[in-house]
Amino acid sequence: MKLSVITDEISMDFERALDVMLEYGVTGAELRCLWDINIADLDEAGLSRAKSALDERGMTVTCISSPLLKCNLPRFEAEIVGDTHGARTRSLDDQRQLFRKCVRLARFFGTNLIRVFSFWKSGELTPEIEAEIVVVLREFAELAEEENITLALENEYACFTGTGEDTARVLRAVGSPALKAIWDPGNAVFAGENAYPDGYEAIKEYIVHVHVKDVVERNGELRFVCIGEGEIGYEEQLKALKDDGFSGFISLETHVDVETASEEPSKKCLATLNAMIAAL
Repeated sequence: MKLSVITDEISMDFERALDVMLEYGVTGAELRCLWDINIADLDEAGLSRAKSALDERGMTVTCISSPLLKCNLPRFEAEIVGDTHGARTRSLDDQRQLFRKCVRLARFFGTNLIRVFSFWKSGELTPEIEAEIVVVLREFAELAEEENITLALENEYACFTGTGEDTARVLRAVGSPALKAIWDPGNAVFAGENAYPDGYEAIKEYIVHVHVKDVVERNGELRFVCIGEGEIGYEEQLKALKDDGFSGFISLETHVDVETASEEPSKKCLATLNAMIAAL
């Protein structure tokens, strides 16, 4: 089990984020936004600058945290737009081109893991909608198999598969070795699931990557807090991952202040995660 960080959760200044990570012995970087630009929209100069910054510090990329399939299903005429973390809005027709771009990014940065979603959520996840999602994900999984790339479906509460249970069911239906899961317990809680142990037990066989952020309910509302201050129970969650043989990356997604990058809360979370991992 290794520690990583979604860098823009520390700072949009990519080099500064990397330097903070090194203070805590973290050498795995997950790429989403750099210098206020989504990784999928970063130009060649920006990509070269990012690669140089990583190489100079001896750091590796753990995942291309792409906005792939964070778009509308064709059946919904009204455009649904959520947080794309700086990425431009794309239709389903644009996603195949985005996939090819993400494959190039993965090759360039030396990772085989690309994040993918299950479309913006509009109403309940019905069997009919789920079947449509499975068809699209199967198509992209077949493309990933051809490219020897792994797509990792994140359970995202703003998308149709927000829980571990829903995400696992869709992955089972797709049935591809090139489509696995990013497990996000915080997102599962926002989607109404008891993340640990219920959501985890449902999805654990598919997990290749983990996002960690903690959640607490205050005054009837859910909000993100520093790791260890919320209700996920990360000591137990990390122990379960270790006991179940998980050997991938645990990637911090601080999210304490979702409007801005959060250097100080991220430092606090990294210190806590290092202690939790050491205690295992």
